[in-house]
Amino acid sequence: MANHANSGMPRRLGEATSSTEVPAALESHPLGGRRLVVRVGDGEMPLFEDQPILDSLRSPWHGLILEMHHHRGCEIPVHDHETLCLHLQTGGQVDMDWFCSGKTGRTRSVPGSMMLLPAGTRDSVIWHGSTQRMVAGIEPSLLKDAAEQMGIKGLFDFNLKWSFRDQQLEALLNEMNREMRSGFATGGLYGDLLGMALSVGLIRRYGELSHRIPSFKGGLSRPHINRILGYIEENLSDGIRLDDLAVLSSLSRYHFARSFRESLGETPYQYILKKRIERAKTLLRQPRTAVADIARSTGFSDARQFARMFRKITGVSPAEWRRNA
Repeated sequence: MANHANSGMPRRLGEATSSTEVPAALESHPLGGRRLVVRVGDGEMPLFEDQPILDSLRSPWHGLILEMHHHRGCEIPVHDHETLCLHLQTGGQVDMDWFCSGKTGRTRSVPGSMMLLPAGTRDSVIWHGSTQRMVAGIEPSLLKDAAEQMGIKGLFDFNLKWSFRDQQLEALLNEMNREMRSGFATGGLYGDLLGMALSVGLIRRYGELSHRIPSFKGGLSRPHINRILGYIEENLSDGIRLDDLAVLSSLSRYHFARSFRESLGETPYQYILKKRIERAKTLLRQPRTAVADIARSTGFSDARQFARMFRKITGVSPAEWRRNA
């Protein structure tokens, strides 16, 4: 692996002179662990030196980690990405020099600018100023699973992009950021749907495919609808996941989510949230039932989350709705 002496690049402050000398022998973390990391020589280091402003450590997401950073001008030395890395700049304007596969370039990054670095990319960059950005790391297994559920065979790589705009991916990352800021209040099912939507969007737009992406037509059969809605009704107090529902329909998660929406006109998350609020209204009519108990019995993590989602759907707090019921 090349080092800084050969590349002619300045070192990050306090960094060892060889790219194989990893600071403090960073312990290896699986994706979804404490930090988003890259490989340097035989070890690992955080992608950014400073701690993230916000991260998905406590999220219910699988195969996906998201960090929000406000980082200073710096150099990130030669490193390897073991997972797909997707950047979205949210603040600041900065020039960045990149070095990858014997090529160099400079790009100006502004709010809304994105970068897509596929797993296996070896690169180094120099940021010439401060910037705020979200960075998502996505495991190959998550993308492979999404591709298989879409009926795609032969997905083998993604196109590296140093600067591009994509409104759909930007909206998904911003929604994930909102989820982080809320403490992942909407739970695992919504996270499953966000992760699936992000994976599908990446594959459809930037995946190099050996087969054309198939179309999908048709909703759920009536027996499947009855089975799924019955399951939801019986398990509203529990954490229902997308996998749980897909199994009942004998479909992949991707095809199930599309079929459910085609059949009922709303996503599984929207339907379940509506049913939980309906059950909560029934319980609120019982004056001796505490709001905290209603929250638990309708599948919300706590009374605060319940109150926020109840107000979002009805426009009033649970207490106000109870007084007027």
